Amino acid sequence: MSDTTPLRRTPLHAVHVEMGARMVPFAGWDMPVQYTGIVDEHKAVRQSVGVFDISHMGQFIVSGPGAEAFLNRVLTNNITKLQPGQGQYTLLLNGLGGVIDDLIAYRTSEREFYLVVNASRIDADWAHLETQLNKDDEVMMANASDFTAGLAIQGPKAREVAAAVFGSVASFPEHNTILVTMTSEGPMWLCGTGYTGEEGFEFFMPMETAEMWFRKIVDAVKAAGGMPCGLGARDTLRLEMGYPLNGNDLSETRTPLQAGLGFFVDLDKGDFTGREALVAQKAAGLPDKLAAFRMTGAAPPPRPHYPVAFAGEIIGEVCSGTQSPSLGTGIGMAYVPLSAATIGSTLEIEIRGRRFPAEVVKKPFYRKPSL
Repeated sequence: MSDTTPLRRTPLHAVHVEMGARMVPFAGWDMPVQYTGIVDEHKAVRQSVGVFDISHMGQFIVSGPGAEAFLNRVLTNNITKLQPGQGQYTLLLNGLGGVIDDLIAYRTSEREFYLVVNASRIDADWAHLETQLNKDDEVMMANASDFTAGLAIQGPKAREVAAAVFGSVASFPEHNTILVTMTSEGPMWLCGTGYTGEEGFEFFMPMETAEMWFRKIVDAVKAAGGMPCGLGARDTLRLEMGYPLNGNDLSETRTPLQAGLGFFVDLDKGDFTGREALVAQKAAGLPDKLAAFRMTGAAPPPRPHYPVAFAGEIIGEVCSGTQSPSLGTGIGMAYVPLSAATIGSTLEIEIRGRRFPAEVVKKPFYRKPSL
C-alpha cells in the first residue's frame, strides 16, 4: 500500500480507542498494538486469558462438488484427510515453491471449506486462487472478508470464557476443529486454533455483531483475570513458539522446506502448485534454513533486519526478533546456511555496530512448565 492510502479500520476500532488502546498501522489496518502493556498482556495469555481483535484477517468460502480436488491442487497439505468439522495448517505456493501465504483450512461439510488467510495477503491469495481455477472446475468461491469480524480468545482460562459467554449455545472447539452455529445474531464460526501456543479458539461472526460480542467477551476475560491484548503481545507469544509471520519469516522467494514447514507439505498426495520445485529442491539440498536462535549473555533484543554473522562473516539477517517476556532474553529467527543451522551453533547478531553472541536452539523457545 502507498503511504497515502488510508488505513482500514476493523468494526471494533472505536471500542479499542475507548478502551485506551495504542493504535498502529499493520498490514494496511489501524490496529491496537497494546492496551496496558505488551509484557502484561503477554503474561495474561500465558497465565490466564486474553482476547485479540483479528477482524483484519480474511475468510474465503470454497464450495461445490469440485472444492476438495481444487483445494488439494493449490494447497500443500492433504485436504482429503479432513472430515467435516476438522481443520489443518497449510500453505499456498507459487510455481517456484515460494510461499504466497500460510493459512488454516477447515472443512465445514463434504462440499464446503472455510479458509482463514493473513490480512496482508487477502488480495494476493484471492487473485492466485482465481488464476488456478479451470473452467470445468465445479467450484464456487466467496470472499467473506469484508463482511465478517474475528476475535481470538487464548490462554489457560479460554474454556472458562467460552462457557461464560456462550453457555449452551456452542461447545468449546477442540484443537484443529470448527463449529458452525446459527444464533439469533447470525452465524458463528468457532475454530479451535490460535497463534500463541496456549489453549484457545478463534471466533468469526458477522461484522454487525462484532462490538456486542467483543464487549461480552472482554467482560468475561476480565472476570477470569485476563485482559484485552494487542498486536505486540500476539507477536511475542507467537515468536516464543517459533511460529512464522508472513512477510517476515515467510515470503514468495523461499519455500516451506526452507522455513522448516515440511510437515505441512504432502509430496505424496499428487500434483499441486509448487510441488515440482519442492521435489527438485529436496533432491538438490536446501540452500539455507530458518533457524531459531537465543541470545547468550547480556545483550539488547534482536530486531528484524539486524545482520547475522557466523564464523566472522555476515550470512543473513534477522527475520523475526524480540525480547521474550517468558524467558527474559532475546530470541529470533533467521535464514542461515545449513552449516550454521545446527543446534548449538554460535551466531553473532549485529546490534548498533556491535556483535553479540547467540546460540541456535530447537523450537519452540518456550515450553509450558510441567505440572
